[in-house]
Amino acid sequence: MDNKRAGTFVSWDYVVFACLFVVSSGIGVFFAVKERKNPSADFLVGGRQMTFGPVALSLTASFMSAVTVLGAPSDVYRFGASFIIFGVAYTFVVIATAELFVPVFYRSRITSTYEYLELRFCRGVRVAATLIYIVQTILYTGVVVYAPALALNQVTGFNLWGSIFATGVVCTFYCTLGGLKAVVWTDAFQMVVMVVGFLTVLVQGTQRAGGVASVWDVANKGNRLDVFDFDFSPLRRHTFWTISVGGTFTWLGIYGVNQSTIQRCISCRTETHARLALYFNLLGLLTILVCAVSSGLIMYAFYTHCDPWTAGSITAPDQLMPYFVMEVLGEFPGLPGLFVACAFSGTLSTVAASINALATVTYEDFVKQCCTNLSTKASGWISKGLCVVFGVACTMMAVTASYMGGIVQAALSIHGMCGGPMLGLFSLGIIFPWTNSQGAAGGLIVGIALSFWVGIGAFIYPAQEIHTRPLSLSVDGCLQPNSSITHTTAPLSYQNATILSPRSPLADHWYAISYLYYSAVGFTATITAGLLISFLTGHTRSQDVPPWLLRPICNLFCFWSKKNRKMCWCGVNHDLKQNTTSTDTVDDEGPFVKEDTRRLRAIRKVQPAENSYNMQEKAYDNAGFAEDK
Repeated sequence: MDNKRAGTFVSWDYVVFACLFVVSSGIGVFFAVKERKNPSADFLVGGRQMTFGPVALSLTASFMSAVTVLGAPSDVYRFGASFIIFGVAYTFVVIATAELFVPVFYRSRITSTYEYLELRFCRGVRVAATLIYIVQTILYTGVVVYAPALALNQVTGFNLWGSIFATGVVCTFYCTLGGLKAVVWTDAFQMVVMVVGFLTVLVQGTQRAGGVASVWDVANKGNRLDVFDFDFSPLRRHTFWTISVGGTFTWLGIYGVNQSTIQRCISCRTETHARLALYFNLLGLLTILVCAVSSGLIMYAFYTHCDPWTAGSITAPDQLMPYFVMEVLGEFPGLPGLFVACAFSGTLSTVAASINALATVTYEDFVKQCCTNLSTKASGWISKGLCVVFGVACTMMAVTASYMGGIVQAALSIHGMCGGPMLGLFSLGIIFPWTNSQGAAGGLIVGIALSFWVGIGAFIYPAQEIHTRPLSLSVDGCLQPNSSITHTTAPLSYQNATILSPRSPLADHWYAISYLYYSAVGFTATITAGLLISFLTGHTRSQDVPPWLLRPICNLFCFWSKKNRKMCWCGVNHDLKQNTTSTDTVDDEGPFVKEDTRRLRAIRKVQPAENSYNMQEKAYDNAGFAEDK
């Protein structure tokens, strides 16, 4: 094999790829016409009448970006199939989200996830968390657009700036016109495109690599099937523990309490639909994971004697997958375009979900708080305007990423570094009734500081090869006459790496921990500091917190008796149900309504936090908000 491009796009590839954008835009137009008379609340949360099927597909598509489609097979190609253990992490994450976090958010009848923080703590904590979310999401979304566009441009010749601006324009277009319903149904369509694109590569790639038995045999000989490494060292990049434990914290931080996830769940018509959406979404996550790992193994079997990265045919690992696709599908006009559509389906779904979530939190947490008398029409126009603003911001961030070099790697770690502290903050409110506002704010600050310390330190002082070095790769099969390339056991960039200066113990230990533990560091620091500060400053009494803002972990153990559960309730009466009116929706788990949330807001305005919840009920009546009996 000579060192040249595998191929470039032809007319049919562009046609197939363009169909993705046309259908996505068409869905936005459809819902814009269908929902044109609905208020802004319906625009942002789909009228809270969505069913679990499309929401499940949307959740999968939104969190399986092009970074996963292109990056996961490359990771398996270089480091082995241990990536499959993320299935364990996904399972724990979905169970925790469905049983611990979603019930609280759904029963609180909130639109912005961060509204919960004001109900549980104070407005300052809510604003701080919202600002962190906005910054991290814009930064990450820009990279999600730029990174795959760059990889595809350098391998297929696909226009870089055209793909970036097309992605930004199309996502902004259907988000602005159709709202959440358009995002959810477009994600469902894009999820189908992702699966079809992967299956096309799997079938043709397996055939070109010699069949399933050949792929398995080559992967086994190359140690790519050594999945289970039970080394407890936190410095190892991927072991069973770093992936299953660290991966759970990482994904829970960017999934379980993420506005994009929760917004889709609370758009469901009942809490049962919300939970079913998450569990069916788990099937989608596992499907994409298996496809990505299989693609990596097939790619290794195909290039077992001629690694294109070592040989210099490509310049970055993320280009491996598109290079492979162009080589095995290039002779079939339209199929490379189908895979690029698969990769960009991940990008479109992620960007659209981010734009919609950013518009929602900004409207709910800032605009609605400052302008309390907005008309329905004005609210709708503001919501649409925010979609445009954030669509432009995410696109500009993608352009900025192209000029900032190393910021790309740093930005990809931002999600994990922010996700851990945010997970810890919500856990302090939902699991621990004693946490007060000072503890929540202090815990968030400490968690952010520690997770950014280790994350930025690892970026400045990369871990030594002993922790991150890929498995062996060969170029024996692509040697040319008079070529200077020789057989290597790792890419040349790793082989020639040297340590130019002595490293401190801090760099060799603290900064060297696996990137999957960044979120766990932030979570642990936030919980520890939050509880410590709460008890030092006068913790909140259990009876002061409305029970529907809490979700005790002991309730998740169905085999526990009622007596044992009550012992772990720490004085909170979880038998107390929220009040209901004739217009309320009653779910399977008991009645709950906006009335209780409105009551809590009134209580916080007229009564200090140290009063018990029963006393606060009187303050609510005195504030002029009499209950409907």
